[in-house]
Amino acid sequence: MKDGVNGVALGVFIFFFLAVTVMGFLAARWRRAENEATLDEWGLGGRSFGTWVTWFLLGGDLYTAYTFVAVPAAIYAAGASGFFAVPYTILVYPLIFTFLPRLWSVSHKHGYVTTSDFVRGRFGSKGLSLAVAVTGILATMPYIALQLVGIQAVLDVMGVGGGENTNWFVKDLPLLIAFAVLAAYTYSSGLRAPALIAFVKDGLIYLVIAVAIIYIPIKLGGFDDIFASAQDKFTKAGAGGLAPAAAGQWGYATLALGSALALFMYPHSITATLSSRSREVIRRNTTILPLYSLMLGLLALLGFMAIAAGVKVDNGQLAIPQLFENMFPDWFAGVAFAAIGIGALVPAAIMSIAAANLFTRNIYKDFLKPDATPEQETKVSKLVSLLVKVGALAFVLTMDKTVAINFQLLGGIWILQTMPALVGGLFTRWFHRWALLAGWAVGMIYGTAAAYGVASPTQKHFGGSSKEIPGLGEIGYIGLTAFVLNVVVVVVLTFVLNAVKAPAGIDETSPGDYTADAGDPGVQEKLPPATAGAPGGH
Repeated sequence: MKDGVNGVALGVFIFFFLAVTVMGFLAARWRRAENEATLDEWGLGGRSFGTWVTWFLLGGDLYTAYTFVAVPAAIYAAGASGFFAVPYTILVYPLIFTFLPRLWSVSHKHGYVTTSDFVRGRFGSKGLSLAVAVTGILATMPYIALQLVGIQAVLDVMGVGGGENTNWFVKDLPLLIAFAVLAAYTYSSGLRAPALIAFVKDGLIYLVIAVAIIYIPIKLGGFDDIFASAQDKFTKAGAGGLAPAAAGQWGYATLALGSALALFMYPHSITATLSSRSREVIRRNTTILPLYSLMLGLLALLGFMAIAAGVKVDNGQLAIPQLFENMFPDWFAGVAFAAIGIGALVPAAIMSIAAANLFTRNIYKDFLKPDATPEQETKVSKLVSLLVKVGALAFVLTMDKTVAINFQLLGGIWILQTMPALVGGLFTRWFHRWALLAGWAVGMIYGTAAAYGVASPTQKHFGGSSKEIPGLGEIGYIGLTAFVLNVVVVVVLTFVLNAVKAPAGIDETSPGDYTADAGDPGVQEKLPPATAGAPGGH
């Protein structure tokens, strides 16, 4: 590790950070509508984004600074088992091709802003809608915190903030400044800010990966030497080599499948999806988003390169930033650090907007102020987006980083439990609303209790997301086990409740709503005036 502040890298980093900050504030003028004081405008960008804007927005949303840092860090620490992120992002796109266009259509027809809006409209249940909203907010908070962890890792490697003995305020001041800038332009520009910045973020990431995958292997003697170094490390550690042991294959497969099912249950994924201007934009994006999976596979190889380069860090999250500083010229290390830093700003902005929209539409409006005007909704959502980011910042500054990571894993377990209500509701009205609520509760309780019982070398509780699968005796992903229990409860109780003719609630949707497109008659008639006729284009 180099001593002191890397001035050149820091200068390049600050240049890009200032550039995207200016873009973030200018985004408020991008495609400005006559009435900006609606959630459709502030929280969904006017539902006007075309194919390429949506592609960059979704990519910036899903492939975050945490992805950039944590995926190769997992491979650096554990070998090929860390590659689970690659197959799960391959699995996810055929899955979302089946249901995202339907969600877009019905949401566009009825003016739904969140998944909880749809659940309430489909099943006539504010209780089920509240459960989905609370789960989404809880799952998103640690995810935002991890984006700030990614920025902090970059700042640490650049030597910014001083050492461990430095006054806490001085040490955390750079992160506080980055947070304040993020909060300001998100409040001002809404979803348009991350949509515009995503172009820079993804361009930088593709550039850094393209250079790294060629330049670093040349300096290290080629991929033969890189894989040999990694093989030697894991063999000496008793891990059996690069490939995961047979005992870990259930864990690998269930984690990949469960993660694929959960990814588009997250509120920020849906927010980016609903911002597009037509269902055809969504369908096209599911066919071109796998390009990011290719990038992720190349990114993951950086973990093996860090081993071959002799990177030694106490915190695995620093492995890749340290690799960049060790291997790249200072100026390009600054570019790489900027890619990671901006890669944190884009998803953090979208996540805070998504969580704020859930609170505003499905807690504030449904339970606290049913007669709230669109202007009041927007004002509340802006304020809540600030509070969400403050909460994430407090989480990062007051808790160990390992805790943040493990709570994000717990968030994945939680958010998967909303899938029966959301995806099931898109295809059938057979499930009973009370059965869905009971299944959600069972999945949440089991998943949380099982995760609580998992210990790690650094934590007594919530030390991981894998545990023995009941009845199989194999170690598997807790979230998928909880999901299976959830579905079993939903199906059994639906049979019982339908048999006793329990009130099923009013479905405000109709079959044609799920295939409607933007140009179809009546599609925009229920939307707020600011959304109807929103500008299109790419």
